Amino acid sequence: MNLPKFPTTVVGSWPRKREVLRGLRDKREGRITEEQFNEIANQSVLECLKYQEDAGIDIVSDGEQRRDNFISFVAEKIENVKMLTVSELLDYVEDKASFEEILGTLDVPAFSLTNPAAVGKIKRRHPLAVDELHFLKQHTSKPIKVAIPGPYLLSRSMWIEGLSQEVYPTREDLAVDIVQVLREEIEELIAEGACFIQMDEPVLTEIVFTQKNANRTFMCGALTAKADAEEELKFATSLINQVTEGMRGRGTKIGVHVCRGNWSTDETTLLHGPYDPVMPYFKQMHIDQLILEFATPRAGELNTLAQLAGKDVELGLGVVNPRIQQIETPEDIVARVTEASKYIPAEKIFLNPDCGFGTFAQRPMNSEEKAFEKLKILVEAANLLRGKE
Repeated sequence: MNLPKFPTTVVGSWPRKREVLRGLRDKREGRITEEQFNEIANQSVLECLKYQEDAGIDIVSDGEQRRDNFISFVAEKIENVKMLTVSELLDYVEDKASFEEILGTLDVPAFSLTNPAAVGKIKRRHPLAVDELHFLKQHTSKPIKVAIPGPYLLSRSMWIEGLSQEVYPTREDLAVDIVQVLREEIEELIAEGACFIQMDEPVLTEIVFTQKNANRTFMCGALTAKADAEEELKFATSLINQVTEGMRGRGTKIGVHVCRGNWSTDETTLLHGPYDPVMPYFKQMHIDQLILEFATPRAGELNTLAQLAGKDVELGLGVVNPRIQQIETPEDIVARVTEASKYIPAEKIFLNPDCGFGTFAQRPMNSEEKAFEKLKILVEAANLLRGKE
């Protein structure tokens, strides 16, 4: 894998066009076939790819154009998984009034966001993302990143009391089969030549900043998290390591992305707090790269990276904020990377946005035009850094 120094990449999602949004609805309602939807999505993927290539991005993605959001799309790919709206999840929440209040306070569109729930024995019906990779490979010679939900995220979101218990008495029971599904997927992605597999685990920081049924943010339903943060983080780390066992060192990077909330452009509703409580668990993860948000002040200071000393891991450094209109300057990005290199060797730093530009299909964080401008600035900063070496 020949990459320049300070490689640039995206985190995954890209804003969906109106035609794609309509196609997603029509497919869900049975008005068009999967093949007809893919004709629409293919064109959108190619447009997304062109934006990235025109900006000069080194590792590209398909923009997750075929997905309604970063997690619930698995309902179509895994047997015995039912897609529920957040409002439907209210049927399984003990304190309904409090949960509704949380949704309102945090600016969450309860009737448009969806969550996958295990309602029977799960197994992979179709690949989660191999088909996305295969299509993109036909249209670019650039290295490709593929994002898939991580095992902790899936086990936490898919185990719903009252729906899952008959087959999976506990969330831990469900996690065994989730690990198997992800290992099968990663095996195929490696065989198909993915440059980078990113497992999304956005709730790892949510664990340490909220408590069960108190001050909870909206992160993937978040109905099954236990009160003990240490117990949850140990469980998450164990699942990630089970998934990656034997997968690394085969020509494909495997990373974990931890974001701080990407469902609203109102930063006051999103997670606040440094990564410090999670750093000891990051050090235990058997992965090639950590993809972390650092463009938002909510994520704390870069000096927390000093806690990774001694761990051989790359850093996907978030240096542009997808949720704000302001375009960052190359000079500011260079300064951030220079500071980060005090703690992580410069040759191990990748540059990327904090998170995706279209995590939820119905709620993009920015326009395509703004996203393109931010990617161009990302590349400009990388070129400045390379010129300084």
